[in-house]
Amino acid sequence: MADEQMAVDRNEVPGDDTGGAPDNAGSELPGEVLSAPVGVPTGALPARPLDAIDRDILRLLQTDGRASVRSVAERVHVSRANAYARINRLIDDGVIRGFSARVNHERAGHGASAYITLKIVQNSWRTVREQLKTLPGATHIALVSGDFDVLLLVHTPDNRTLRELVLTRLQSIPEVLSTRTLLVFEETDLNSDPHA
Repeated sequence: MADEQMAVDRNEVPGDDTGGAPDNAGSELPGEVLSAPVGVPTGALPARPLDAIDRDILRLLQTDGRASVRSVAERVHVSRANAYARINRLIDDGVIRGFSARVNHERAGHGASAYITLKIVQNSWRTVREQLKTLPGATHIALVSGDFDVLLLVHTPDNRTLRELVLTRLQSIPEVLSTRTLLVFEETDLNSDPHA
């Protein structure tokens, strides 16, 4: 999955009002990562008002990013062509940033998880962010306000690896002034399907 990305074909014309999108590559949503429109930072796009159907589509795709357009259309009570057009618009507008798998990190061999707070040198966020992106097991990075500057979520195979990541990798970044590690004992994914 490294460099190969699949996308809903934006050149494909959705079907007529009777059936919706054709049954080829564009009729299924991919399970791999998609990105926002090329060359446009998602922060630069204006916020777009979402109606109830858009919100229902987003909720469904957060629960199951592999859902077919047909399935989404049936569940939100619109035609396949309408669902297809709405999903493409949500992608084009940068509302949907991509599709990915939700991973049970413990079952994937990452039994230790932690939120790590960092205090960093003022105005060094971009430099620190680029270095944090390269950390093995880093899954979420946020610049925040409050008593610390950065919140980092990591998943590692065990506590020894976590300790090495914090003491060796993180604390060796010159712009990192201090860290604090909060071990995760249990997680609940709020976007998961309650019936799964």
